[in-house]
Amino acid sequence: MDIQRRNNVQVHGEGTSTLVFSHGFGCDQTMWHYLFQHFTSRFRVVLYDLVGAGGSDLDAYESAKYGSLAGYARDLNDVIDHFGRGPVIVVGHSVSAMIGALADRLHPDRIAAHVMVGPSPCYIDCEGYVGGFTLEDIHSLLHTLDSNYLGWSSAMAPAIMGSPGQPALGDELTNSFCRTEPEIAKQFARVTFLSDNREDIAGLDTPTLILQSSDDLIAPLEVGRYMHATLPNSVFHLVDNVGHCPHMSAPAACAEAMDDFLKPWVGENVD
Repeated sequence: MDIQRRNNVQVHGEGTSTLVFSHGFGCDQTMWHYLFQHFTSRFRVVLYDLVGAGGSDLDAYESAKYGSLAGYARDLNDVIDHFGRGPVIVVGHSVSAMIGALADRLHPDRIAAHVMVGPSPCYIDCEGYVGGFTLEDIHSLLHTLDSNYLGWSSAMAPAIMGSPGQPALGDELTNSFCRTEPEIAKQFARVTFLSDNREDIAGLDTPTLILQSSDDLIAPLEVGRYMHATLPNSVFHLVDNVGHCPHMSAPAACAEAMDDFLKPWVGENVD
């Protein structure tokens, strides 16, 4: 299996530890370009596309395998095994935070730490838990997506991005959504928004930095605080940001928080 081709893996930088950046729904690895270069002088940086996104090999897409997040987690472990050097820290945005947690569960001790950007283990409200959406909300969202994916993307991407005063970022996310093959995006949306990974993260003691936007349509503050309470070795950092993509709209704040969290894994080759 050519993992580099399957996931369009790109490697940058030098370091004795590896950062693996994993993007969210509707995105690809280019969404990290505001952030990842900050780390290339100190870390080996691995970027990749989830199968079905960006420059990944669309022929590798199998609806059965990717009918759950576990398929993406196995791919992430493949990427780590082939391209990771030294301690590996997974930087996962949105759904990829859960993909990282599942990869950790599949191969304990292979992932040294997580940076979770706007994570959510469950998007649906239920007794004792606030996910941000009702089940009816999610079904309505998925119905609209099924019936008019491009129209849904054009309407939703700017709302997901938020970031008032930076309209170009909304355009960038919209273009990314629209580049995704619609049928794959529709299945991935169902997998993402209907998943419940609360049991998977319960008690996961891998060191974790949670980067939470102060105003996030997709992962509200209550979700970030739930993550912090559930992950016993976590650090919660609130980013002053409107929107679900602080790595794009507030990259300096994200980089500063990550610098502090990542100090234990910075190699001796750093000035």
